[in-house]
Amino acid sequence: MSPPLTLYALVCAALPAGDVGVLVDHAARTGWRTCVVTTPQARDFVDVPELEKRTGYPVRSSYKHPAEDDVHPPPDALVLAPATFNTINKWRVGITDTLVLGLLTEQLGLGRPVIAAPFTNRAMATHPAYGESLALLAEWGVTVVQEEGSLANPGAADPAGFPWAGVCAALDRVRAQTAHTVPAW
Repeated sequence: MSPPLTLYALVCAALPAGDVGVLVDHAARTGWRTCVVTTPQARDFVDVPELEKRTGYPVRSSYKHPAEDDVHPPPDALVLAPATFNTINKWRVGITDTLVLGLLTEQLGLGRPVIAAPFTNRAMATHPAYGESLALLAEWGVTVVQEEGSLANPGAADPAGFPWAGVCAALDRVRAQTAHTVPAW
């Protein structure tokens, strides 16, 4: 029997981050082993001990020393949820100043499936760089999950409107496509 596929759940500092357990639980039910990686700021948005208990892996938020062993198995797919305005735009131009951005950049280059679910407000979403970034990432093969009408006015964001169901459905499609493939690593 082949080992389970590994999902990296990458989390940015936005209100829905506290609900990443929805993704972790769905992934476990559908045969993924999940490793959670947060941006340094997002670590304060999640329940680290609970996520480590659910996944069996430490939650990482920073780069390791090159001489240290990896604590996570290599990923077969990545989900960036919630994805902030900042991370989307940095990723597009190849900035890797956080572990999350480094993983996204490297794994996209290796051809791994990546799902991104942005969470921002209407004002920030109208910035020209943001739309260009999402379009370019989609052109590069990233699956962008956005709910129609999910953009709130500044200061009125509601994490209950985050498209976790859409993220899980996109992950199910990745699972169906990769179920019979051998990991590239």
